[in-house]
Amino acid sequence: MSGARVYDARPCQLGEGVFWHPVRNQLFWFDILGQSLLSLEKGEERLWRFPELVSAAGWVERDILLIAGERDLFLLDIETEEMQALVELESGNRATRSNDGRADPQGGFWISTMGKAAEAGAGAIYRYAEGELRKLYGGLTIPNAITFTPDGRTAQFADTRAHKVMRVALDAAGWPVGEPSTFLDLAAEGLNPDGATMDAEGLTWIAEWGAARVAAYGPDGQRVRTVAIDAPHTSCPAFGPDGTLYCTTARQGLDSAALAASPLSGQTFAAPGIARGRAEHQVRL
Repeated sequence: MSGARVYDARPCQLGEGVFWHPVRNQLFWFDILGQSLLSLEKGEERLWRFPELVSAAGWVERDILLIAGERDLFLLDIETEEMQALVELESGNRATRSNDGRADPQGGFWISTMGKAAEAGAGAIYRYAEGELRKLYGGLTIPNAITFTPDGRTAQFADTRAHKVMRVALDAAGWPVGEPSTFLDLAAEGLNPDGATMDAEGLTWIAEWGAARVAAYGPDGQRVRTVAIDAPHTSCPAFGPDGTLYCTTARQGLDSAALAASPLSGQTFAAPGIARGRAEHQVRL
């Protein structure tokens, strides 16, 4: 069991969507409830605020991100802060918001939605590719853990409330083929799979909400390693190019006593020398 240190001490109410931009060589992450995107650039704190909830992103160019917001997918120029809407995302449903998301090896972008109060069955997973937003799965509660195997042939996703991680085959264009099957069932242990990433060896690293850790699972579903985080609500992991594992955390759902016991909650953590990650895939518009 390995430990982690604080990478950025700014407390997020709901840290999420962390990813390493391989061209800028820079880490980005979100505070969903704070309606903001955060980063450190050459040791300087950076912050972008938005008029809506934002949760996940993929990189399009060096300075352009595709961002999943409460009502749409849009492009952000990091330097000029100009925004351009791409496609609506459940814009007519004021009860939902975007949640987990990640670019796939084929250049598409997967994004989940969920009820703002985590209403049962209100969530869904979509894929945006070649200008089209297609709904893949519905009836989920807290869809999370979107990630892809190194060969690009399989996608994984979770429903945190159901304690399950699913996997599904992909065709050459990146669209699902057949029905998803259960990869991990963590219900017996009461574990809540939140965000996830996959390393170069095919291990799935899952932030387990409420368990103060990120856990690695082999392709056979066996847990092989854990990284302790000094905050109970771990929410999303990502690897940097040097093998550092980063993880966001949250203050959401913690009362004053819990926050006093875990004062680092909401901060973003780093654990060096954990595993060899993979570069985040580029979103191809």
